Amino acid sequence: MGVTLYSSRVILGALGVSDYGIYNVVGGIVAMMSFLNSAMAGATQRYLSFDIGKGDINSLQKTFSATLSVHFLIAFIVFFLGETIGLWYINYKMVFPPERSIAVNIVFQFSLLTLFLDIIQVPYNALILARERMNVYAYVSILEAGLKLVVAFSLLWFGVDKLILYSILTFCLVFIIRNIYKYYCKRNFPESKYKFEYNKSYFVELISFSGWNLFGTMSLVAKNQGVNMILNLFFGTMINASYGIAMQVQGAVNQFVSNFQTALNPQIIQNYAGGNKEKSVSLMFLGAKFSFLLMMILVFPLIFNVETILKIWLGHVPEYTSLFIKISLITILIDSLSGPLMTGILATGKIKYYNVIIGSFNILTLPCSYILLKLGFPPTVAFQILLTFSVFSFLLRFFLVKKEFQINISDFFKKVFLRIIATVGFLILCIYLLSKSTFLMENIFINVPIIILNAIFAILSFGISNNERGHILSILRSKIRRKNDK
Repeated sequence: MGVTLYSSRVILGALGVSDYGIYNVVGGIVAMMSFLNSAMAGATQRYLSFDIGKGDINSLQKTFSATLSVHFLIAFIVFFLGETIGLWYINYKMVFPPERSIAVNIVFQFSLLTLFLDIIQVPYNALILARERMNVYAYVSILEAGLKLVVAFSLLWFGVDKLILYSILTFCLVFIIRNIYKYYCKRNFPESKYKFEYNKSYFVELISFSGWNLFGTMSLVAKNQGVNMILNLFFGTMINASYGIAMQVQGAVNQFVSNFQTALNPQIIQNYAGGNKEKSVSLMFLGAKFSFLLMMILVFPLIFNVETILKIWLGHVPEYTSLFIKISLITILIDSLSGPLMTGILATGKIKYYNVIIGSFNILTLPCSYILLKLGFPPTVAFQILLTFSVFSFLLRFFLVKKEFQINISDFFKKVFLRIIATVGFLILCIYLLSKSTFLMENIFINVPIIILNAIFAILSFGISNNERGHILSILRSKIRRKNDK
């Protein structure tokens, strides 16, 4: 996470605020084209985990080959959409300095190629996660972060157009990572051997499942990237730089919890596939609570010190960046509760009404943002709308999951909500007392460790049950013993 954030500082310094904003808008447009792939990614993960849960290796091999074929098809469709609709938007609607027209178009082409590689990589990533080889995913992620740092410093070493160079190097990085995942799968998983076989039932089932997932995924991409494009229409590329930095921080912090959820998701699906519905519900409860509590450890010290951190990190801080980050951090804290619930719905395969309801709700953020910005509200209103809709989206997800799994509301309230409220309340009280001291307020190297230690104390005291606390301490003791034995 630290490497990712430091890389962002180097990239912002090398590109400048305007070019950094341009890259974020162009990347957002390309991401808008990726909704087909995002829909299929969820289906791929679900079906591979489902086959593993049933112990059907033959079906697993067929599923992998079918998903790879579909992803190649999606990659070509997305590339076509990019070269038509995407190019039209870039050249006729996007706001950027006229002298950067050639650079913008070159960046767009390399961004499309990068997306093409990302799409055909999905089945390999999904197989590694379904097989629960989290260590491989972690090692490659560390390598990827290191390569991003190399890319960032390369912008300082070469005297060419840095925006174009950045897009080319990003493409090369994705190419390397894609081939590492592919090589690992080929070497370790026999089912990853591609064999084209037109099996109508497999294709129909996959595409049918993905079809219902498509609207929900498209709405999520539209919500996140659409806001960036709307901000560009009203405020130009400078505000997109602030948006891009906020998304960098959000992505880095989110990674802290997404690794935990990534490890948990296959277990939720596999237990459901094996008929153990109660265990799936228990894992959803556990996942929602721990996701929030883990996220809280990072979010609170960041919100409390965001201005100081930005000055140290970036030097020159684009306008509105601090407010964007604060609101987006609260938003992902709320969203962290939703991840395990979404996996539970995915496991059932009954995603039609879920995606229609949540998707429609997500899309409403765009007209609301546009109308309020048109009325003269500041750019922060777009983030405030995203936060408000995240709260309501969680409530909708919970009641949809409750209906499907017959979850007891009071059970969820006692095991998850009550503990979260007690933990957050204690931590806010500690931060309030801390804020009374000017010395501590101004010294980031003292108040950050204090806030983190108080967060951990609050979690151990109020956030987890006696059984969970005992289990965590047991794991820590065994790790210490293992280390001492060495």
